[in-house]
Amino acid sequence: MVEEALTAVILAGAAGGAYLAAAARVVKQYEQGVVLRLGRLRSRVRGPGLTMIVPFVDRMRKVSMQIVTMPVPAQDGITRDNVTVRVDAVIYFKVVDPVDAVIRVEDYRFAVSQIAQTSLRSIIGKSELDDLLSNREKLNEGLELMIDSPAVEWGVTIDRVEIKDVSLPETMKRSMARQAEADRERRARLINADAEFQASKKLSEAAREMADTPSALQLRLLQTVMAVAAEKNSTLVLPIPVELLRFLERSAERAEYETGRHGRDRGDGSRDGADGDDGHGQVAAARGGGAEARDGVEARGGERAPSPLGPAGREPSALDPAGWESAAHPLGRRPDQGHRESPATHAAHPAHPVPPLRIRDEDAGTAGCL
Repeated sequence: MVEEALTAVILAGAAGGAYLAAAARVVKQYEQGVVLRLGRLRSRVRGPGLTMIVPFVDRMRKVSMQIVTMPVPAQDGITRDNVTVRVDAVIYFKVVDPVDAVIRVEDYRFAVSQIAQTSLRSIIGKSELDDLLSNREKLNEGLELMIDSPAVEWGVTIDRVEIKDVSLPETMKRSMARQAEADRERRARLINADAEFQASKKLSEAAREMADTPSALQLRLLQTVMAVAAEKNSTLVLPIPVELLRFLERSAERAEYETGRHGRDRGDGSRDGADGDDGHGQVAAARGGGAEARDGVEARGGERAPSPLGPAGREPSALDPAGWESAAHPLGRRPDQGHRESPATHAAHPAHPVPPLRIRDEDAGTAGCL
């Protein structure tokens, strides 16, 4: 009798231990338990610690409340400015409602991963390459909003989204490198030009100071020679002042100008003398032959009589410059020679002044003084 009672106690203890082992559950501090009894959700969510369920009736699912770090696989896309890029990202999220995370979605981790990839491809197509490279904070905020909108219904909140890397084609990398190099070169040239401008101002001020004291320029020249000769070399550079070269250049130009002017004056004097001698002879011939020329014209019925002036009365010819010059004026000289007389002309012909020519009314038809 005693043995049977002892056996029953042992069996009851074993059954109770098995029941407790099957019913006892341990929920960790960062977890919460959702209990389903015969497939129906129990309203109470089991917190951290030891909790009991009905074996073979209840089923408890533990949900982690920690922040989950999930890498988003690299996505290939084309930006708005038609550049092919490859972008990957990382997403940080956590569960705020374990019931929704268990009831509303089959696998919230997989769902968040897929919506993150879709949103990443969408944000690539809406952005330009410069935004992907330099304005990532704005893109991260837009990507977070796109993922968080459907995830709220799953009891999940998106804590942060970061774009990790943007891979570009090699040709695009080389183009961007050339653009960056050109931009740096432009800035370097601007800085160099600004420095030259400031240096020119200082040099102009120094030049004005040296112009007041010529000895300062000589001292500066000696300092330059000393600086060049300080090195161990056998060559001595002696600079020539620029003012000396300018003085020699002005002297040469002045000598050429004086030589040309003397030559022109000498040529004008000789030509004026020759024209004066021809004028005396032509005046005499004109006085004696005026009436004869007029009678000859009347006798021939309007035909032009030969001119008593000889070659001066012929038509000007391109092959006879002397005859052309004589025919240009009744006195044998050019029109401009009567108004331009230089001192050199009077010095060359002092004994042959040109007297005024008086023509009688019966010879020329008019009275006057030429």
